[in-house]
Amino acid sequence: MFPIFAATVTTTAASITFSNIPSTYKHLHLRGLFGSVSGDDAFGIQFNGDTGNNYAYHYLASNGTTTYPGSSTSRPFAILTDLAGAAISSRPSTFVMDILEYTSTTKTKVLKHSIGTNNNGPGWQQFVSGLWFATPAAITSITLYGLSGARFSQYSSIALYGIKGA
Repeated sequence: MFPIFAATVTTTAASITFSNIPSTYKHLHLRGLFGSVSGDDAFGIQFNGDTGNNYAYHYLASNGTTTYPGSSTSRPFAILTDLAGAAISSRPSTFVMDILEYTSTTKTKVLKHSIGTNNNGPGWQQFVSGLWFATPAAITSITLYGLSGARFSQYSSIALYGIKGA
């Protein structure tokens, strides 16, 4: 993996955007540690500024006691996390995500990731997969943003890496 960009929130932020992503890698890898302030602690991801209903996702979440499945199609975002009601302002979440063949102009983009939250007791874990099924295009920008008023808390940090092969 090769570092491309990193972002650290200095106050709070509604979104984090990585733009001008170079096309020199085969896949992309995102990882981050973030907290949330306000809203319902749900965050989405969009590619190339596409806000149309061109995304689908499904997830499996668990708090160690109960498992919650979820899915959605024809949405204006793919889900980063949907921990509604599980405020994480003082309990950070961490995630790792892969975006496969991001430079292809003939393939639907696939992403997969896992995310965990320390809940000061039983934590939360989510496994997520998603699609960006707009007209195939190379990904040149990625925006992560809060849904329903959620915001990234101060010191949230997200990094983007490139993967050369395989």
